[in-house]
Amino acid sequence: METPKGLRLHFGLFGKRNAGKSSLINALANQNISIVSNVAGTTTDPVEKAFELSPIGPVVFMDTAGIDDVGELGLARVQKSLAVLDWMDVAIIVCETGTWSEHEEGILKRTKENGTPTVVVFNKIDLCQPDETLASSLRGKGCRVVFASAQNRVGIDEVKSALIETVLEQTEPDRPLMGNLVKPGDTVLLITPIDTGAPKGRLILPQVQAIRELLDSGAKCIVIKEDRIAETLAELKTPPQLVVTDSQVVQRVVKEIPEPIPVTTFSIQMAYSKSDLVAMARGAGALTKLKPGDKVLMAETCSHHPLQDDIGRVKIPNWLKKKFGELEIDMAVGKDFPEDLSPYKVIINCGGCIVTRRHMLARLRIAQAQGVAMTNYGVAISYLQGVLGRALACHPEAQKAFEEACR
Repeated sequence: METPKGLRLHFGLFGKRNAGKSSLINALANQNISIVSNVAGTTTDPVEKAFELSPIGPVVFMDTAGIDDVGELGLARVQKSLAVLDWMDVAIIVCETGTWSEHEEGILKRTKENGTPTVVVFNKIDLCQPDETLASSLRGKGCRVVFASAQNRVGIDEVKSALIETVLEQTEPDRPLMGNLVKPGDTVLLITPIDTGAPKGRLILPQVQAIRELLDSGAKCIVIKEDRIAETLAELKTPPQLVVTDSQVVQRVVKEIPEPIPVTTFSIQMAYSKSDLVAMARGAGALTKLKPGDKVLMAETCSHHPLQDDIGRVKIPNWLKKKFGELEIDMAVGKDFPEDLSPYKVIINCGGCIVTRRHMLARLRIAQAQGVAMTNYGVAISYLQGVLGRALACHPEAQKAFEEACR
């Protein structure tokens, strides 16, 4: 249960009210973790349910509002459900056996557009006989189809098997944070200022992930603060094969780490791992064209309590204004992401450490569809500090994309 949500596969359950979505979650988890009622619309906003689904491991199930909800409030709930659909690893369409309406067809159309693997569960087979013709038609469209009775725990093993097979065959494994930058035996220097936003006694998540990955890969990992760089380099018999630093001290680190030792940042590696680094580097090119009065969207996927020197609300906006003059800067926090991005010249998103790669790619896809450039905190900071070229040197394709976008 301690596995971060950003490292868990996300399964979303979608369908009409009273189709049995909450009952199916309870059956899959073998515990009552979701409220079940005969009253239509019991589930209102998307609700996350984290548990262990063997043999996949730690997962998150999203229980969503009925896609057929009505009224002004109901339509708002539907929009919330559809927003969740865009970044699920696997979509589960739940409907009563023998029924398939424009609501379910609309969900399926959207999953196909997004390339989201889809499993259809025809629920309540205790009340109606399975429709094999309909099931065959959906299988022909690339869906896995299962018949079940969630309330009576019938067909649940088949649902689990369908989910497992879908994950193994149709979902991409997570990209490692360090990519292919490190090989066994390499020495990697991690420069980790003590972030005031980190919980007391702990490092922030990307730093912990980097340490674990390096240890797993057989590399040698040295962790220091930014005031021990010269001392550490002097003590090493041979230079490190890679230096990874916190973005907020990247300018200082680049000055103190002699070339040709490669230098990157945790946040740049997050852009590689969680999103599309080439696209994010290209998005940083849009920063070079900002002028006073332009609108910039700062977007965070978490909703932490802002600090006095908050990176997204204070530091980056101040660096932007110092370089480009007075800008109009908006803030989007948590899972909320504006539908209309057209007013913005560029979006600067956080690293996305608490969400999945598909979530980050969904945001990028939405921005690209509206013709708005997008980058992330670490790429933007390295640009604003004048060191992005050096920080992207170990990612030549991304470096090239940035240079081309600046022309």
